[in-house]
Amino acid sequence: MIQPPADVRPSRGAGVPTDRDPALRLLLVEDDEGDAILVRELLVDAGLSVTMSWVQTLDRAIELLHVDPTAGTDAGGRFDLVLLDLGLPDATGIDALEQLLACGAPGVVVLTGLAGGDVGVRAVAAGAQDYLVKGEVGPELLARSVRYAVQRRRLEEADRALYRSLVRAEEVNRLERALLPTPAVVDERLDVRVGYRAGRDGVLGGDFYDVVQRPDGSVLALVGDVCGHGPDEAALGATLRTAWRTLVLADIPADQILDLMERVLVAERGRPEIFTTVAMLEVASDRASVDLYLAGHPAPIELGATASLLPTHGRGRALGIPVPGGWAPVRLDLPDTWRILLYTDGVMEATVAGGRERVGKAGLLALIDRALAEGADDIGDRLLREVRELHGGDLVDDSAVVVVGWRP
Repeated sequence: MIQPPADVRPSRGAGVPTDRDPALRLLLVEDDEGDAILVRELLVDAGLSVTMSWVQTLDRAIELLHVDPTAGTDAGGRFDLVLLDLGLPDATGIDALEQLLACGAPGVVVLTGLAGGDVGVRAVAAGAQDYLVKGEVGPELLARSVRYAVQRRRLEEADRALYRSLVRAEEVNRLERALLPTPAVVDERLDVRVGYRAGRDGVLGGDFYDVVQRPDGSVLALVGDVCGHGPDEAALGATLRTAWRTLVLADIPADQILDLMERVLVAERGRPEIFTTVAMLEVASDRASVDLYLAGHPAPIELGATASLLPTHGRGRALGIPVPGGWAPVRLDLPDTWRILLYTDGVMEATVAGGRERVGKAGLLALIDRALAEGADDIGDRLLREVRELHGGDLVDDSAVVVVGWRP
């Protein structure tokens, strides 16, 4: 006779599981010992390879299936299927099924003793994979019901995983359109190149850029970096980038834009400690000078015969930092032919060969100097590629670059 142990122990059915045909893990919730023995014998007669655990009450089943939402596991990792009797000492009818499903049970096949009634139909409507009538089920029917129920559950899980993947891909596409727009520049003599690399998980972070030409011929370029990583930071970055373009298209004076962006940041951020660094250029319509605005951001780099950092004496605080101070522009005169590289700090903070050493400003300038010496044209893409190679794979942080150049 089967005796219910103090702690459930699995019993092996017929058949030897292999890597190709692993044993199905079943949980039988049945208070009648004779019915429990019958179920096991039917599985043996069917030749179905199973590992079966048996409990006599719903409470004990729920203990085994209970899911801690913080643990990152699910009940399906312990069992493939539950066989549930609807007449238990502590629960009867559809209520027992609903309680099992609510606690995270995998697929459930209901066992009912009511032939011809509507209990089984209502059980399927409530979420059961199938129902079987005691006294009418044989080995083949039981084995087929178990196999089909497990396969249906696995297909449902695969469908859910595919749906989540599609939703995530669509969300990434939406964020990409918002964070990484096409530069709105009509001056064909102004060379604008942009580049972006997502971080290790392939999800867009809080880095953003944009370049817009105004009706008077002046051009504004921007790179920004929301502190932190993840979808919330990406969404905030998209909001700030959209706000920036709106302000530029509305002909708001450049010296007022960062203040208005900060108002948007404060209104939209999820936590008060979130801040954003920004580097912005306003290129004059005659292309002979540029106004540089720095809000806690690394200084852009002028690409001449060699690479050199633009002056930082006008650097102001990052947006969202509650300390006094604003953002005064620094006017820079430009030569007849020039190029300026704006970037986010992901390219400097990348480690070298997975160690502790970082690329840093010196390493960044060295990479650019080598590219300039070799006559490389698309400095931004080359820089992102070489930093990734130095790191030895995808970077932890996302990185954005913008190169603006003038050749009369």
